[in-house]
Amino acid sequence: MAAKRLEDLLNPNDGGNLGEIIRRARDLDRLTGALIEALPEDFAGSVLAANVRENAELVVLAASPAWAARLRFEEEALIAAAKSAGAEVASFKVRVSRDG
Repeated sequence: MAAKRLEDLLNPNDGGNLGEIIRRARDLDRLTGALIEALPEDFAGSVLAANVRENAELVVLAASPAWAARLRFEEEALIAAAKSAGAEVASFKVRVSRDG
């Protein structure tokens, strides 16, 4: 097997082996950032991550059960923010981090 340079493996623009994983991680980070920006300031730290599943379900990972309850009241704002970020969203779910 030919040795590949790490740069080639990690290059998200050249079809590198790990490029798709890196692109996906960047997309998830952008989505999560867009959702956080759409929330009031006092929600800082409430959203740990976000994803849109293949069935167009927006899944938000909350830092704790208390934050999950509060985030459910922000459903419309979070869906709107996800759509503004380019995501196709049809439904919404909040999950609680196991570390929360």
